[in-house]
Amino acid sequence: MNPDLRIVSLVPSITELLYDLGLEEQVVGITKFCVHPDHWFRSKTRIGGTKNIAVDKIRSLSPSIVIASKEENIKEQVDAITSFAEVLLTDIKNLDDALTMIQLIGEKTNTSEKAGSIIQKIKTNFANLLIPILDRAGKENLITPNPKLRACYLIWKDPYMTVGADTFIHDMLSHCGFENVFGNQLRYPVITVDDIRKANPSHLFLSSEPYPFSEKHIEALQKEFPITNIQFVDGEYFSWYGSRLIDAANYFKTLIHKSTVL
Repeated sequence: MNPDLRIVSLVPSITELLYDLGLEEQVVGITKFCVHPDHWFRSKTRIGGTKNIAVDKIRSLSPSIVIASKEENIKEQVDAITSFAEVLLTDIKNLDDALTMIQLIGEKTNTSEKAGSIIQKIKTNFANLLIPILDRAGKENLITPNPKLRACYLIWKDPYMTVGADTFIHDMLSHCGFENVFGNQLRYPVITVDDIRKANPSHLFLSSEPYPFSEKHIEALQKEFPITNIQFVDGEYFSWYGSRLIDAANYFKTLIHKSTVL
């Protein structure tokens, strides 16, 4: 381990990865949204939010590497950091991107062995995600993508926003065997109730982040879509692309069981 390595993470999911790589002493700064692990959230220097980082505060920490995200951070703010530190800019759109990123961070932080172990666990768990399961009659069934599993994934309200085909969440839905009904669009489209109705999803997922959906939102949407399966989902498992992916597959298995009629 390089004792001179000083890392600032601007990405919550990567902060958690850095912890799992054993970089307790090397991480010197995180954002206010880096809530995992809890003791880092309470003890590490916070350098603002993902969209409003304090560049001068980061400079004062004398980082050797700052890890940023093309999607989560503001380009002008990240560009300003390049004048005094190496910036590792990530751009994660799917599982393969995430695994490549974990490997790269392992190489950059001299933790390649631990990174390799994390990658292997993720690969194994996702390989076993869509495996044969027993239905109520004890007959083996394989959960695979099919037209009945058509999902709309909501990340925001007022206005409603969903996910397009070039997002990590879309890729996670695909790994779960769900067809994203707005997969013909890109990024995070603004949609209406009528748009959802026309798309005719069998499942409507309300993410736990970034919008704080609650039971009243399910009740309101259930009136609009009385036969649609509407449920909360843990947004961290769908959008955090670091070591949390190890446990994501088990979470997805539970979701698939709840969402699939056998």
